[in-house]
Amino acid sequence: MKVRVITRRAKSIYTPSRIPGVGWSINQYVGCAFACEYCYAKFLTKWKDYGRWGSWVEVKINAPDLARKHVSGSVVMSTVSDPYQPIEAELKLTRRVLRYMDKRNELSILTKSPLVTRDIDLFREFRTIEVGLTINGFTGRERRLFEPLTPVHEARINALKELHEAGLRTYVFVSPIIPGVTDVSAIVEDTRDFADYYFFEVLNLRAAGREFEELLRNEDPESYKALTDESAFEEFLLGLKREIKALGVKAEGIETHQRGWEFIEL
Repeated sequence: MKVRVITRRAKSIYTPSRIPGVGWSINQYVGCAFACEYCYAKFLTKWKDYGRWGSWVEVKINAPDLARKHVSGSVVMSTVSDPYQPIEAELKLTRRVLRYMDKRNELSILTKSPLVTRDIDLFREFRTIEVGLTINGFTGRERRLFEPLTPVHEARINALKELHEAGLRTYVFVSPIIPGVTDVSAIVEDTRDFADYYFFEVLNLRAAGREFEELLRNEDPESYKALTDESAFEEFLLGLKREIKALGVKAEGIETHQRGWEFIEL
């Protein structure tokens, strides 16, 4: 699929974050060519009339200059895009942002792409940095249905390993967790040697949108029921908490949105 590229100049690049514990978000791109069917950032199409989610990417061409600012509090890259989506291999915008960013900033990067390993040299210049890979273990049918354009499971694990071996603090963002689909234990076993900690997120069905809700209802009705039926969801969540605790890894907790935002400590 050909992706439309929209360039613009931004007034600022650091945005106050609504994520608990996070001071700022930085998005040099808006939109994402990985086009995951469940992507929560699809809400942006209400204000950015460029077409279907995944068919366009907005590029903030002056982001490197804006990134020079020193900010207090943690910074997350990125929240409405992937900083290492395919266009980054050509534009190197993320790399230029990292080069000019104040290295005193406390930075956390999250991506699905092994391209992230390209910038290990710049990561090492930061006083405080961590790099995370979103890993959900989707293969075969699930990958074709939910995120066919994303890097494969093995490539993400290999990238995590390379980052870890480079001496960087790493984490795994296990998301989205879909009952009966996401094998949390298998993901942890595949990555525990390369991750400093884990963060677990249950699929936010409301944020994923009506189209994805219908897709899940039709293709995985049991999974859909586990997320929408109150008693089934309680049972699933209790089992997930027990499973994660039994794995014995350092975990930030479980984030879920089925009954409003909820963070579950383990």
